Amino acid sequence: MSETIETWFDQPLLFTIAERHVRGRLVRLGPVLNSIMAAHSYPPTAEKLLAEALVLTVLLGSTLKDPESQLTLQAQTGGGPVELLVCDYRGGELRGYLRFDAERLAEVGTDPTLFALFGEGFLAITFDQAASGERYQGIVPLEGASIGDAAEHYFGQSEQIPSLIRLAARHDAEAGCVAGGLLLQHLPEGEVGRDRLHVRHDHPEWAHARTIAETLKPEELTDPATSLETLAWRLFHEEEEVRIEPGLAVSRGCRCSLDYFAGVLSKFPEVERREMADESGTIEVDCAFCSRLFPIPLDEIASHD
Repeated sequence: MSETIETWFDQPLLFTIAERHVRGRLVRLGPVLNSIMAAHSYPPTAEKLLAEALVLTVLLGSTLKDPESQLTLQAQTGGGPVELLVCDYRGGELRGYLRFDAERLAEVGTDPTLFALFGEGFLAITFDQAASGERYQGIVPLEGASIGDAAEHYFGQSEQIPSLIRLAARHDAEAGCVAGGLLLQHLPEGEVGRDRLHVRHDHPEWAHARTIAETLKPEELTDPATSLETLAWRLFHEEEEVRIEPGLAVSRGCRCSLDYFAGVLSKFPEVERREMADESGTIEVDCAFCSRLFPIPLDEIASHD
């Protein structure tokens, strides 16, 4: 590995092991994560779930080549206490929100399974490609010990890309909520001239890389004193070459504003807008992501028509 400025929080580290036909991402969220969490009073179980989902969103979003493209992660309940989980990433901007039944969530304990949280729910991963205007979406059952397991299943089933995902989150007395993750993938056809993965069943180079990556511990992913470069070196220092580069810095990006909501409301018929307004002629919009109310007068909405 070549020398580089070390990466600690809120910026993914991208790496490629060409000899193994493997690419990966490491990320650790701290200040940005706490900024997102501050909008709501999440209990520990909800905080951990959302933190891991936000890490997963950054890992997947960092694979997008166009900064205007968007990755959306959405999990919906099949009868569990978590009713909705939604996160998205665009050009380094990250946001997320969790809606749940507090009483039922308190009953599942501190380390619940995905089934205990969602019931027979589903995970939808959507890639919106800005350049082509195309949208790709995969939907898989929420099965496994973590939301990372469900995402692994998505890549294996929908994309036919062997993948390893590791997520971890904890509450630190000084740093607040800290969460980290690893995404490791066998490079798809075309990137290094490989055969189509679904017609091959033996991938010794992938099996080796996966076995090494599986030794990564949750406490390493969330350790504020360990840089991402150090983690990559610990895992793959015996490889002949590991190419690394920093990804886009991550920021909280709710993207909500009076002007934005006024533009959305202007698409509704005038009669419907008047039905939504209160006695003073104002529509109040509640942004679930940042937990803010936006009072928007009807005449301001009309100016967007």
